[in-house]
Amino acid sequence: MHFDMVRKPEGMLRRTARVMTWLLPAIALAVAAPVGVQAQADYPSRDITLVLPFGPGGIADITSRVVADALGKKLGRQIVILNQPGAGGATAARAALNAEADGYTLALLSNGTAISVPLFKNLQFDPVKDFTPVSSLAYFDFVFVTKAGGKFKTLKDVLEAAKADPGGLNVGTINVGSSQNLAAELFKSTSGIDFTIVPYKATPDLLVALLGDELDVIVDSQTALKAALTQGQATAVASSGPTRSKLLPDVPTAQEQGVAGFDVTSWNGVFAPAGTPEEVVKKLNAALVDVLADPAIQKRFADLGVEARSSTPQEIGDRLKSDIAKWGEVIKKAGIPQQ
Repeated sequence: MHFDMVRKPEGMLRRTARVMTWLLPAIALAVAAPVGVQAQADYPSRDITLVLPFGPGGIADITSRVVADALGKKLGRQIVILNQPGAGGATAARAALNAEADGYTLALLSNGTAISVPLFKNLQFDPVKDFTPVSSLAYFDFVFVTKAGGKFKTLKDVLEAAKADPGGLNVGTINVGSSQNLAAELFKSTSGIDFTIVPYKATPDLLVALLGDELDVIVDSQTALKAALTQGQATAVASSGPTRSKLLPDVPTAQEQGVAGFDVTSWNGVFAPAGTPEEVVKKLNAALVDVLADPAIQKRFADLGVEARSSTPQEIGDRLKSDIAKWGEVIKKAGIPQQ
């Protein structure tokens, strides 16, 4: 009798302990789940930061600020732009990835990000694994331009001259490894025609060289060359996309003019750190789709030489992956060393 009275409380304590061992995690989960769901439902409850891998004043910065202002009004919170240029986008990526994956810190990735993956030996981040795609923001083609009133009036003129004098034609782009430079490399391999690609530091240097007859052709963005085209200094002989640019509808594509398979369209888009809740991504995507469909935003972008265009997360994620593979092949074929 005495033995039972002593042992029973101990047994009861052990059983109670085992029950609590099972119950506590369940209780914690039950408490935490509604909090997380509520946090997502209330999103955004504070300001959001969008990290850019570009400095202030450039086209990506300007268009991002246009979108940030409209998106902030739609979501009822300010979208703060943080410029973090350098290191092939790694500086901006680290700034975004060091934050919580909660939708309050986002990153702008671009065609340049896709190029950086094969171009840099130690990029320090993987844009596919480390980020969750949200939506594209903007697309723009590159254009091939010649000196207005010069000897090359069409792309056909350029191709025939290059065939007649292999390596003799000078085609200018900005820095080696830039989207423009790789577009010229891709054009060379796709067309099967040899010419000399001459890199310059900036677009104004290219234009001076073109007008001074040091260059025969320039490959650059519509935005960068818009003033030269409008002022009649240069003539656009081809655009780089698969279809004619909405911004230059009278300029035929390179594909239309016999360079089959040549397709280069630059882009940028909003991405969130991997692990960002799906509901938050959906809410951001829906808001961006609405903002970028606004005629006022469309016109503002067009005035800057850019096409405002949203996408599903899947579409911009697939575009990032395909461009990494595409530019990796171009870099390898061109013999451009890793940096």
